Amino acid sequence: MRVLVVAAPLLGHVFPLMPFALALRDAGHEVVVATGGEALRVRDSGLHVEDVVPAKVRFGPIALRIMVTHPFVAKREMRGSGRLDFVSRLFGAVGDAMTEPLQALAKKWQPDVVVHEPLAAAGSALGVPSIVHDVSLFDGLELTAAVGARMKAGVRSPATILRTAPKSLAEFWGGRPMRFVAYSGDGEVPQWLAEPSGKPRILVSRSTAPGPGSGRMMAAVVRAAERVDAEFVLVRPERAEGLPDNVRTVGWVPIPRVLPFCDGIVHHGGAGTVLGALAAGVPQLVEPGPGDRTVHANAIAGRGAGLRAAAREVTPELLTGLIEDSKLQRAAGEVRDEIAGMPAPAEVAATLEDLIPLK
Repeated sequence: MRVLVVAAPLLGHVFPLMPFALALRDAGHEVVVATGGEALRVRDSGLHVEDVVPAKVRFGPIALRIMVTHPFVAKREMRGSGRLDFVSRLFGAVGDAMTEPLQALAKKWQPDVVVHEPLAAAGSALGVPSIVHDVSLFDGLELTAAVGARMKAGVRSPATILRTAPKSLAEFWGGRPMRFVAYSGDGEVPQWLAEPSGKPRILVSRSTAPGPGSGRMMAAVVRAAERVDAEFVLVRPERAEGLPDNVRTVGWVPIPRVLPFCDGIVHHGGAGTVLGALAAGVPQLVEPGPGDRTVHANAIAGRGAGLRAAAREVTPELLTGLIEDSKLQRAAGEVRDEIAGMPAPAEVAATLEDLIPLK
C-alpha cells in the first residue's frame, strides 16, 4: 500500500511518527513523509520526504497574531490552562497552509491511506482513509477534531487511532495500542556520555521549538547543581561558560541513546521527551507550561514516575530526590515495563490493512 505520513513542521511532531513509518517501509509498503521546516531533517532516515509547508508559514508570527486578537486565550495558554483554544487556532492556521500542497501531492502520488499526528489535521482532508498516530498523553482524537474545526478544508473522521500512551498515565476510548519507540534521528554521542558516570547523571534538555522562557528551567538547574552530588549534562544550552565543575555541556545528541546512562532527566514537558523517558524507565522532572506541557507534568507526577516543578521551585533537595527517591525509580520502571508490553510498531504495521475500511 501507499502510505502518506503527515506531520506539522516541527521536529517534536515528526520524530514520534518515524518508528511506525520505518516499520511500514520494512513491511513492504511505499512510504512518503510530508512535512516542512526543521522537520525535513528526517530525510536522514532514508524515507522519501516531501516539503508541503510554504516558506511563509512561521509559527512566531501566527502565534503573535493570535495573542493580539485573542489576548485572554493567550493568557490562559501561557498559564498552562488554555486547553485547546490557542493550540487549535495555531495549528489550524498551519493546517490551512499545508492543505493545498498536500492535496497536490495526494493527487499526484495517490496514497491508499494517510497516517498523521493529531495537530496535522490536514492529513484527514485529502479524501483518503486516515489514521491518527497519537504522540502525547493527550487524546489525539480530541486534538484532531479541535484543529480540524478551525480549518477551512473539510476534515474527515479518521478510520482509527494508534494509542501510544501507557494506560496507567492516560487511558482513552477506542483505537489500537502501539508501543512508543523513541526516535531523535542520527547524531554523534560523545564516548563519555555513552557509558556510566562515576556518580549519578542528570540530563537537562530544553524544547526544540522556540518560545518564551525556553532556557528558564536549565538556568534554574545550573544554579542548584553545585550543591547536588551528581553530574549534570546540559543539552544545547544557551550559554556554556561559568558553569559549576559538575555541569557539562553537549550539542545535539540522540537522547534515546543517552537515557540508558542517565539516572534522571529534567525537561520542558514535550511529548517526545516525556514518552522517551518513560520508555527508558528514567525518573523525570517536568516543567509545566503552555500546550500539552502542564497535562504531561501533572500526569507524570500523578503516576509517581517523576516530579512536577516550575523553574522557581527547583532546589538542590528537589534534584537530589529525583535521583535518590526509590518510589520514583520503582514507578518509572513499572511504566517502562508497561510500554514494553505494548505491540511494537512492526506488529501494527504488519496489520495495516485491518486498520482501514475496505474500498
